[in-house]
Amino acid sequence: MGMSKSGKSVVVFDYGFGNVRSAERALARAGADVEITRDFDRAMNADGLLVPGVGAFSACMKGLTAARGEWIIGRRLAGGRPVMGICVGMQILFERGIEHGVETEGLDEWPGTVAPLKAPVVPHMGWNTVEAPEGSRLFAGLDPEARFYFVHSYAVHEWGLEVTNPKIRAPEVTWATHGEPFVAAVENGALCATQFHPEKSGDAGAQLLTNWIGIL
Repeated sequence: MGMSKSGKSVVVFDYGFGNVRSAERALARAGADVEITRDFDRAMNADGLLVPGVGAFSACMKGLTAARGEWIIGRRLAGGRPVMGICVGMQILFERGIEHGVETEGLDEWPGTVAPLKAPVVPHMGWNTVEAPEGSRLFAGLDPEARFYFVHSYAVHEWGLEVTNPKIRAPEVTWATHGEPFVAAVENGALCATQFHPEKSGDAGAQLLTNWIGIL
Protein backbone atom coordinates (compact mmCIF):
# COMPACT_ATOMS: atom_id res chain seq x y z
CA MET A 1 0.00 0.00 0.00
CA GLY A 2 2.58 2.56 1.14
CA MET A 3 -0.09 5.17 1.88
CA SER A 4 1.08 7.78 4.33
CA LYS A 5 -1.26 8.38 7.22
CA SER A 6 -2.68 11.86 7.55
CA GLY A 7 -2.64 11.53 11.32
CA LYS A 8 -6.35 12.43 11.27
CA SER A 9 -8.72 10.21 13.24
CA VAL A 10 -12.15 9.47 11.80
CA VAL A 11 -14.97 7.57 13.47
CA VAL A 12 -17.48 5.86 11.19
CA PHE A 13 -20.59 6.03 13.34
CA ASP A 14 -21.97 2.51 13.68
CA TYR A 15 -25.67 2.86 14.51
CA GLY A 16 -26.86 -0.05 12.37
CA PHE A 17 -27.72 1.82 9.15
CA GLY A 18 -24.83 2.17 6.79
CA ASN A 19 -22.11 0.41 4.86
CA VAL A 20 -19.57 0.94 7.61
CA ARG A 21 -16.99 -1.49 6.19
CA SER A 22 -16.77 0.08 2.74
CA ALA A 23 -16.62 3.54 4.34
CA GLU A 24 -13.86 2.35 6.67
CA ARG A 25 -11.79 0.93 3.80
CA ALA A 26 -12.18 4.04 1.63
CA LEU A 27 -11.21 6.38 4.48
CA ALA A 28 -8.22 4.23 5.42
CA ARG A 29 -7.06 4.29 1.79
CA ALA A 30 -7.43 8.08 1.85
CA GLY A 31 -4.97 8.16 4.78
CA ALA A 32 -7.19 8.48 7.85
CA ASP A 33 -6.87 6.56 11.07
CA VAL A 34 -10.35 4.98 11.09
CA GLU A 35 -12.45 3.32 13.76
CA ILE A 36 -15.97 1.89 13.46
CA THR A 37 -17.80 2.50 16.72
CA ARG A 38 -20.84 3.95 18.39
CA ASP A 39 -18.82 4.74 21.53
CA PHE A 40 -19.85 8.19 22.71
CA ASP A 41 -16.44 9.53 23.76
CA ARG A 42 -14.64 8.24 20.68
CA ALA A 43 -17.29 9.67 18.37
CA MET A 44 -17.07 13.01 20.18
CA ASN A 45 -13.27 13.19 20.17
CA ALA A 46 -12.32 12.03 16.67
CA ASP A 47 -11.12 14.67 14.19
CA GLY A 48 -13.98 13.70 11.87
CA LEU A 49 -17.26 11.86 12.30
CA LEU A 50 -18.72 10.06 9.29
CA VAL A 51 -22.43 9.20 9.42
CA PRO A 52 -23.39 6.73 6.69
CA GLY A 53 -27.02 5.77 6.10
CA VAL A 54 -29.02 3.32 4.01
CA GLY A 55 -32.67 2.34 3.88
CA ALA A 56 -35.61 4.37 5.13
CA PHE A 57 -35.31 7.88 6.58
CA SER A 58 -37.55 7.01 9.55
CA ALA A 59 -35.60 3.84 10.42
CA CYS A 60 -32.30 5.72 10.19
CA MET A 61 -33.58 8.45 12.51
CA LYS A 62 -34.77 5.84 15.03
CA GLY A 63 -31.43 4.04 14.94
CA LEU A 64 -29.47 7.27 15.20
CA THR A 65 -31.47 8.50 18.19
CA ALA A 66 -31.18 5.12 19.92
CA ALA A 67 -27.39 5.48 19.63
CA ARG A 68 -27.52 9.13 20.89
CA GLY A 69 -26.23 10.12 17.46
CA GLU A 70 -28.30 13.29 17.21
CA TRP A 71 -26.75 14.49 20.46
CA ILE A 72 -23.21 13.66 19.30
CA ILE A 73 -23.74 15.40 15.95
CA GLY A 74 -25.24 18.46 17.65
CA ARG A 75 -22.45 18.68 20.23
CA ARG A 76 -19.72 18.27 17.60
CA LEU A 77 -21.20 20.96 15.36
CA ALA A 78 -21.66 23.34 18.30
CA GLY A 79 -17.90 23.05 18.80
CA GLY A 80 -17.08 23.39 15.09
CA ARG A 81 -15.97 19.75 14.85
CA PRO A 82 -16.39 18.17 11.41
CA VAL A 83 -19.26 15.81 10.60
CA MET A 84 -20.01 14.25 7.22
CA GLY A 85 -23.25 12.49 6.25
CA ILE A 86 -23.52 10.05 3.33
CA CYS A 87 -26.70 9.03 1.45
CA VAL A 88 -29.51 8.75 4.06
CA GLY A 89 -26.88 10.06 6.51
CA MET A 90 -27.14 13.30 4.50
CA GLN A 91 -30.94 13.22 4.24
CA ILE A 92 -31.52 13.02 8.00
CA LEU A 93 -29.62 16.32 8.42
CA PHE A 94 -32.61 18.10 6.86
CA GLU A 95 -35.78 19.23 8.57
CA ARG A 96 -38.04 16.37 7.53
CA GLY A 97 -38.43 13.31 5.35
CA ILE A 98 -41.60 12.19 3.60
CA GLU A 99 -41.91 8.49 2.73
CA HIS A 100 -45.17 6.92 1.52
CA GLY A 101 -46.97 10.05 2.69
CA VAL A 102 -45.59 9.75 6.23
CA GLU A 103 -43.57 12.65 7.58
CA THR A 104 -40.60 12.06 9.91
CA GLU A 105 -38.67 14.79 11.69
CA GLY A 106 -34.99 14.96 10.80
CA LEU A 107 -32.12 16.62 12.68
CA ASP A 108 -33.07 20.03 11.24
CA GLU A 109 -29.48 21.19 10.74
CA TRP A 110 -30.70 22.48 7.36
CA PRO A 111 -34.19 23.52 6.28
CA GLY A 112 -35.72 21.34 3.61
CA THR A 113 -37.74 18.25 2.86
CA VAL A 114 -36.51 14.90 1.62
CA ALA A 115 -39.17 13.77 -0.86
CA PRO A 116 -39.55 11.09 -3.56
CA LEU A 117 -37.56 11.60 -6.75
CA LYS A 118 -39.79 12.42 -9.69
CA ALA A 119 -38.12 10.61 -12.56
CA PRO A 120 -39.00 7.98 -15.17
CA VAL A 121 -36.73 5.47 -13.41
CA VAL A 122 -36.56 5.24 -9.61
CA PRO A 123 -34.39 4.45 -7.73
CA HIS A 124 -31.70 6.61 -9.26
CA MET A 125 -28.98 4.00 -9.38
CA GLY A 126 -25.60 4.38 -11.01
CA TRP A 127 -23.03 6.95 -12.03
CA ASN A 128 -23.84 10.61 -12.51
CA THR A 129 -22.00 13.90 -12.89
CA VAL A 130 -22.55 16.76 -10.45
CA GLU A 131 -22.36 20.55 -10.64
CA ALA A 132 -20.13 21.76 -7.82
CA PRO A 133 -19.78 25.48 -7.04
CA GLU A 134 -16.58 27.46 -7.62
CA GLY A 135 -14.28 27.22 -4.62
CA SER A 136 -15.73 23.98 -3.28
CA ARG A 137 -13.23 22.28 -1.00
CA LEU A 138 -14.79 18.82 -1.24
CA PHE A 139 -14.59 18.82 -5.04
CA ALA A 140 -11.18 20.54 -5.26
CA GLY A 141 -9.01 19.07 -8.01
CA LEU A 142 -11.86 17.00 -9.45
CA ASP A 143 -12.74 17.06 -13.13
CA PRO A 144 -16.19 18.66 -13.72
CA GLU A 145 -17.03 15.50 -15.69
CA ALA A 146 -16.18 13.21 -12.76
CA ARG A 147 -18.95 10.73 -12.00
CA PHE A 148 -20.16 9.60 -8.60
CA TYR A 149 -22.17 6.55 -7.60
CA PHE A 150 -25.76 7.17 -6.50
CA VAL A 151 -28.44 4.83 -5.24
CA HIS A 152 -31.54 6.54 -3.83
CA SER A 153 -35.28 7.06 -4.34
CA TYR A 154 -35.58 10.27 -2.30
CA ALA A 155 -33.84 13.62 -2.47
CA VAL A 156 -33.92 17.28 -1.48
CA HIS A 157 -35.15 19.36 -4.41
CA GLU A 158 -34.87 22.85 -2.94
CA TRP A 159 -32.14 24.47 -0.88
CA GLY A 160 -33.61 26.87 1.67
CA LEU A 161 -30.80 28.12 3.92
CA GLU A 162 -29.74 31.67 3.10
CA VAL A 163 -26.80 33.22 4.92
CA THR A 164 -26.91 37.02 4.99
CA ASN A 165 -24.06 37.62 7.44
CA PRO A 166 -21.01 38.52 5.31
CA LYS A 167 -18.68 37.15 8.03
CA ILE A 168 -20.12 33.65 7.59
CA ARG A 169 -19.14 31.56 4.61
CA ALA A 170 -22.36 30.76 2.76
CA PRO A 171 -23.14 27.06 2.35
CA GLU A 172 -21.92 25.59 -0.92
CA VAL A 173 -24.47 23.36 -2.59
CA THR A 174 -23.67 20.85 -5.33
CA TRP A 175 -26.50 19.69 -7.60
CA ALA A 176 -27.16 16.66 -9.78
CA THR A 177 -30.05 15.86 -12.07
CA HIS A 178 -32.13 12.71 -12.32
CA GLY A 179 -35.52 13.58 -13.76
CA GLU A 180 -35.12 16.94 -12.01
CA PRO A 181 -32.33 18.73 -10.14
CA PHE A 182 -31.64 17.64 -6.56
CA VAL A 183 -29.04 18.38 -3.89
CA ALA A 184 -26.03 16.09 -4.40
CA ALA A 185 -23.72 17.55 -1.73
CA VAL A 186 -23.55 20.36 0.82
CA GLU A 187 -20.57 22.07 2.46
CA ASN A 188 -21.59 24.21 5.41
CA GLY A 189 -18.81 24.99 7.86
CA ALA A 190 -18.03 21.89 9.91
CA LEU A 191 -20.99 20.01 8.41
CA CYS A 192 -20.89 18.48 4.98
CA ALA A 193 -22.75 15.71 3.25
CA THR A 194 -23.12 13.83 -0.02
CA GLN A 195 -26.19 12.12 -1.46
CA PHE A 196 -23.90 9.85 -3.51
CA HIS A 197 -21.57 7.20 -2.06
CA PRO A 198 -17.97 8.50 -2.22
CA GLU A 199 -16.77 5.17 -0.81
CA LYS A 200 -18.17 3.43 -3.93
CA SER A 201 -17.21 6.14 -6.43
CA GLY A 202 -13.73 4.94 -7.45
CA ASP A 203 -10.97 7.51 -7.88
CA ALA A 204 -13.32 10.50 -7.81
CA GLY A 205 -14.78 9.39 -4.49
CA ALA A 206 -11.32 8.68 -3.10
CA GLN A 207 -10.23 12.22 -4.03
CA LEU A 208 -13.32 13.69 -2.35
CA LEU A 209 -12.64 11.76 0.88
CA THR A 210 -8.98 12.81 0.76
CA ASN A 211 -10.14 16.42 0.39
CA TRP A 212 -12.45 16.03 3.40
CA ILE A 213 -9.68 14.51 5.53
CA GLY A 214 -7.46 17.41 4.42
CA ILE A 215 -9.81 19.98 5.97
CA LEU A 216 -10.30 18.16 9.31
